[in-house]
Amino acid sequence: MQLRVFLLASEMSLHNGSERVSTGSGVLRRLLLGGLILSGLTLLTAIVAASVGPFTVPFTHTATTLLDLIGIGESTAKPTEQAIIQSIRLPRIFLAFIVGAALGISGGIMQGLFRNSMADPGIIGVSSGGATGAVVAIASGAATVSTFFLPVFAFIGSAAAMAVVFLIASVGGRFSMATLLLGGIAVSSFLGAITTATIILTDDLNVQRQIIFWIAGGFDTARWESVQIAAPIIVVGALITIFVARDLNLLLVSEDEARSLGVRVALVRNTLLISASLITGAAVAFSGIIAFVGLVVPHVVRLIAGADHRVLLPLSALGGGLFLLVADTAARIVLSPAELRVGVLTAMIGAPFFIFLLLRSKARLL
Repeated sequence: MQLRVFLLASEMSLHNGSERVSTGSGVLRRLLLGGLILSGLTLLTAIVAASVGPFTVPFTHTATTLLDLIGIGESTAKPTEQAIIQSIRLPRIFLAFIVGAALGISGGIMQGLFRNSMADPGIIGVSSGGATGAVVAIASGAATVSTFFLPVFAFIGSAAAMAVVFLIASVGGRFSMATLLLGGIAVSSFLGAITTATIILTDDLNVQRQIIFWIAGGFDTARWESVQIAAPIIVVGALITIFVARDLNLLLVSEDEARSLGVRVALVRNTLLISASLITGAAVAFSGIIAFVGLVVPHVVRLIAGADHRVLLPLSALGGGLFLLVADTAARIVLSPAELRVGVLTAMIGAPFFIFLLLRSKARLL
């Protein structure tokens, strides 16, 4: 099915075949404007997210607490309110934002490398590998030994899946993007079968419930320690990808033209693929499977800000963080005091958008 989708969309060029990059001043202007708008919206959303929930904190108390944390003024919140904001809600806000940023920028990279706006971070099996690793940790009982065993197993699963797919794509000594895609689909299907079999063969209903909850994606277990581990991996990977964004623009025009301009095509391509895979693995390890963020956000940013990856990738990171922060906040309050899994909510939003892309691509091919 995934292969058919990609064949159907193969004519959908992200740049209509040969769009040239923008001038430096235009790039800077769009980047600054988009960055300021998204940063402002993120700050407002963070204040709302820190205030709402089963225990509501007044917005003024939240704002003064956040300002107090950065050394401005003094918090007017009660000790209980400060504890809830600082120890429970802020870690969740930060983790949701960095995971969304990771998925957003990874989606932009994958769509650029595959020249297809329907690509997403999980296309080469990284998300499936993370799911399998997490399921093994839960089913074996390792997740009960330490809270960090689950994300460690998930990250190992993501890295292993990435390594296998890269190995398949490099068989014969020549790297092939087409083989990478097909290998990713095959590995994802295989790992999905392992995950499903593990759930079916597990007799403990509580364990099955934990597995299903993790696969659905969420941030209810977010802690400052989770942010401290995930953030460096995601930030470093994102900075690397942004640093080579100009070379990605040239690759989209033509690999031969990129080589003639001094771009080391294989190095740039592998750097982008590995960076995107690692930050996706780090995101999945702490959040579970959260679908469609890497598909929807880069596409929307591309429609608004253009296809230049010097603008697209940074704004996809900010947009992805904002999108997932909004989704997580909504997931917490829509069924309050119960909580809807954020992965379910993003799928509800992303699936109709994906169908829209399919219909539009089909109309172009007719």
